[in-house]
Amino acid sequence: MNGMDERLDERALSKLKWRCRRGLLENDLLIEKFFRRHEATLTVSQAKGLNDLMDLSDNDLLDLLLKRREPSQLSEADAQVSASTYEALQVLNLIRAAATAP
Repeated sequence: MNGMDERLDERALSKLKWRCRRGLLENDLLIEKFFRRHEATLTVSQAKGLNDLMDLSDNDLLDLLLKRREPSQLSEADAQVSASTYEALQVLNLIRAAATAP
């Protein structure tokens, strides 16, 4: 197991949750649902992906989470890069799946 596959420790998880707090309630609700489903198994790689996604504006993030846009469709080049990392795409798929799960 390499370092990116390691589980996130309690302190890092707490810091990540704080970093993931957003201005739009809709984003918060989707991210909370993701954490409820995945926080016990969250890896360092997934934490990097979440951090990459948190670099986006609230509106860009919501568009991605609700599948209104894909990373390549974001208007700013920096946002496209942040949302297109391997780790960000992995987490985006997990958040989208959690969002549609019962």
